[in-house]
Amino acid sequence: MTAERDGPIPGQTSTGSKRADALFGGLAGPRQMVASAGCRVWDTRGTAYLDFGMALGAVALGYGHPAVVAAVAAAAGRGGVSSLPPVEEEALAERLLSWVPGATAVRFHKTGAEAVAAAVRMARVATGREAVITSGYHGWLDWCQETPGVPGAIRALHRPVRFNDVADLEAALAEVPAPAAVVIEPVVEDPPNAQWLGLVRHRATEVGAALIFDEIKTGIRFGVGGAAARYDVHPDAVVLGKALGNGLPIAAVAGDVALVGAATRTWISSTLATETLALAGALAVLDVCEQTDAIGRLRHAGERWLDGCRAVADRWPHVVTDVRGVPEFSFLRFANAEISAQVASAAAARGVLVRRGPYNFVSAVHDEAVVGTALERLEEAVAEVGGKC
Repeated sequence: MTAERDGPIPGQTSTGSKRADALFGGLAGPRQMVASAGCRVWDTRGTAYLDFGMALGAVALGYGHPAVVAAVAAAAGRGGVSSLPPVEEEALAERLLSWVPGATAVRFHKTGAEAVAAAVRMARVATGREAVITSGYHGWLDWCQETPGVPGAIRALHRPVRFNDVADLEAALAEVPAPAAVVIEPVVEDPPNAQWLGLVRHRATEVGAALIFDEIKTGIRFGVGGAAARYDVHPDAVVLGKALGNGLPIAAVAGDVALVGAATRTWISSTLATETLALAGALAVLDVCEQTDAIGRLRHAGERWLDGCRAVADRWPHVVTDVRGVPEFSFLRFANAEISAQVASAAAARGVLVRRGPYNFVSAVHDEAVVGTALERLEEAVAEVGGKC
């Protein structure tokens, strides 16, 4: 019996990207964590690792950030959830309006996948249409997946397009001339081409579709305004998650009330959408981001990591064929899957967790010493693998 089938959880874990096979391709590496702090995690043997996954990008301030922990503890002490909406819900909504350009309304959810699906539902209600055009990854739910178990009728309403590909966008609009929404990740491996992103905005407006930015990865990490501000293209709604909660389960749809308000004309609701702990934690996240240079430190760490990875690729081109991404999240492209597994395993043996593909994430506590040490150990791992090739 393989490790993937051991234990009571099919596939080993409920988060697919945390599977041992996904992380290390069946080679040696830590399987479970028992604690995390700052940018380090500890496995069941007590071994510490410098983490460049940061909970798949969900943690931007560092594990166990004291301000977030204190806010959560205080909220738990007040009961955490009740039969009435908490004051933190409206307080966080008001705060997010200043983080999302043009937003006048907010709805909260627990996961990024749920929130993007909710934004699509809102667009369908607002436009009276059904089909959706997408570019990027938007979660596991039926509306955007082509996997087994998704009904063919639902697949037929979804047309994916290649990122930064103008011709494919035009082809999609020819096939689906009246979509309810165009949903894109503003960064997919690389930043958006200005022509492509501008055309997405123009054509969505032209055909009467809602333009939704899935900023689950870029939101908060990119600072106030997110990708919409960085690339100066403003969607009708932005979906936030991951770093908004610094590891707590929270996501949000923020945008024009004409779109987000459509949530009141359908049924989008969940029992724990407004539990207080995640809302209070997210308020603390915004406090830290607004009152300190956390976002600047994160970006600086990402620039250092990205430059260092490119240097490793230059020295070992038969192992690392490319480095893609932006400072806030990036990844090494390896010569093949076997080599990627060998490098990840060799790096873990040296106390560094790096991903085999998209993406590695830094945080505000990945300081110069941490990044420098990790790059040295990463190169040692690459050299070890390269010496066998």
